[in-house]
Amino acid sequence: MIPTKEAWNQALTKRQGAALQKKFSSATVAICGLGGLGSDIAIALARAGIGKMILIDFDKVDLSNLHRQQYKVSQIGKYKTDALRENLLEISPYVTLETHTTRVTEENAVRLLRSSDIICEALDDAEAKAMLTNLVLETMPDKFLVAASGMAGFGSANRIQTRSVTKRFYLCGDGESDVEAVGSLVSSRVMLCAAHQAHTVLRILAGRFET
Repeated sequence: MIPTKEAWNQALTKRQGAALQKKFSSATVAICGLGGLGSDIAIALARAGIGKMILIDFDKVDLSNLHRQQYKVSQIGKYKTDALRENLLEISPYVTLETHTTRVTEENAVRLLRSSDIICEALDDAEAKAMLTNLVLETMPDKFLVAASGMAGFGSANRIQTRSVTKRFYLCGDGESDVEAVGSLVSSRVMLCAAHQAHTVLRILAGRFET
């Protein structure tokens, strides 16, 4: 049985406080890329009661995704935007979801992201990551950007960290490990980096900034 919206909000408020929950529920967070990072970020933010998420990815769920991404066997072949929407609404029935089944490009990024308060970069391709980072920093200076770099392999979990690059740009990961170099992606380490990104989003909304 789905709880009422009032009961849902009361449960979140009990854990997070009324003032903080109001900030979370009124925020819009964009997630660019819905793979290992993006799907984990979205689920963490849905559980925290973020009011609206903009979900962007062009890809479909593949069997090879299931060891580190938040999808199910029954969702293989579905677009990740559709599959993640299903999963998020099971977790957080009152979240508002805006989905775009497309690549993020220089031509469409501003249109897709302009209504967001915070943008999470969760892309796989290095060139795409650099493009999005540069575009946001250069053309959307009012946005917060939470990006990731380095979460591959079996390195120590303690090397996954969050640092403030600028006042509005945060980078999560170890800054070094690349899947092409180390040859593996492990769900636990990818999840750690995604948790850093999600937690950074919540800290920004709470007014608690990294130094």
